Amino acid sequence: MAISLNFPQPSKVFNKQIYDSLKDYSRFIEVWYGGASSGKSHGVVQKVVLKSLSNWKYPRKVLWLRKVDRTIKDSIFADVQDCLSNWNILQFCKINNSDRTIKLPNGAIFLFKGMDDPEKIKSIKNISDVVMEEASEFTLDDFTQLTLRLREPKHPQRQLFAMFNPVSKVNWTYKQWFDPNVEVDHDRVVIHHSTYKDNRFLDADNIATIENLKRTNPAYYKIYTLGEFATLDKLVFPVFEKRRLHAQDLSSLPSYFGLDFGFVNDPSAFVHVKVDQKNKILYALEEYTKKGMLNNEISKVITDMGYSKEVITADAAEQKSIAELKRDGIARVRPAKKGPDSVIQGISFLQQYQLVIDDRCVKLIEELENYTYQKDRKTNEYINKPVDSYNHCIDAIRYAVEEINGQATPKIKVYDISI
Repeated sequence: MAISLNFPQPSKVFNKQIYDSLKDYSRFIEVWYGGASSGKSHGVVQKVVLKSLSNWKYPRKVLWLRKVDRTIKDSIFADVQDCLSNWNILQFCKINNSDRTIKLPNGAIFLFKGMDDPEKIKSIKNISDVVMEEASEFTLDDFTQLTLRLREPKHPQRQLFAMFNPVSKVNWTYKQWFDPNVEVDHDRVVIHHSTYKDNRFLDADNIATIENLKRTNPAYYKIYTLGEFATLDKLVFPVFEKRRLHAQDLSSLPSYFGLDFGFVNDPSAFVHVKVDQKNKILYALEEYTKKGMLNNEISKVITDMGYSKEVITADAAEQKSIAELKRDGIARVRPAKKGPDSVIQGISFLQQYQLVIDDRCVKLIEELENYTYQKDRKTNEYINKPVDSYNHCIDAIRYAVEEINGQATPKIKVYDISI
């Protein structure tokens, strides 16, 4: 089935930056990075959908990826369907929600996968294009393996699209494309930077919220809003281990659950950790983070994860949210006990432990790589107070372990976590 797309008023459909490169497929790698709400992810979706609907001798086969499989449904899978719907094409597509595949009217195939198990990706053949959403959450090895998947000669102009918000300069994306000591082959790689100012579809309220960060958190404003890589100073947690954790190895340890609320600029963060108090090791097994979540949506996530009956310690500043969670079936959620200097005290407690993080807890890993101490403006010396950013999962962990921080003796519970 042939599809004809006409955009008589492109300015009402595309941001200028994506429109200017909409049909340019000449570079093997397209890097789209910058600040939040810049429209880069939306634009890449538009470009790849349009490319896939174009007339090719062989239908395209596009692999859309997030690092963690369970984040696919509510992110890139939904974004692609929104694009197809807005262009009145979705009704002509075949969608398999369980397998997360979309077949376009011209025979092109969209596959949506998580990179939790890279071996599964290796079995996918004949890929024409790859899209890495939140590419900074992947590893360099993931990226390398994906470039090797793009080798099918029948597909001309094969491409990999990497889109992300910058984090710290220790991240592989900085070392790959932005380190001044690395020479980028611009015949194969094109780099696009954007901020919220490049997104003509933002309304005044969104712009005001974003720009308010300049006043409330200047350091975060540079990274989150302007899309600049962070030059890290003194990390709060300079050493931690990341690896795949297996539930059976930790079955004798007690579980703790913490919840930090967010909405517009900050995500809500739910974490599950286990603690070996004898050997001073904290294991982070699971996380769920997302912006814009209402309390009933948070309740559903916790229920779907199987933890609605557990004791969950949440941010005490959100008493109304805690009450609504209880109303929605999270009966044992409770407020954290915030005292004077509770943040500093909680961090000091966590610093006594060796941190072992499951490699799928990508947001927690990002936070640990970016959570730094403040400097005194007058003396230029570090003070015992962290910068208030990259701390949502960390705050949730502080809440989770509050009962052992307070010397209480927890009751051991064992969970069969599917790894």
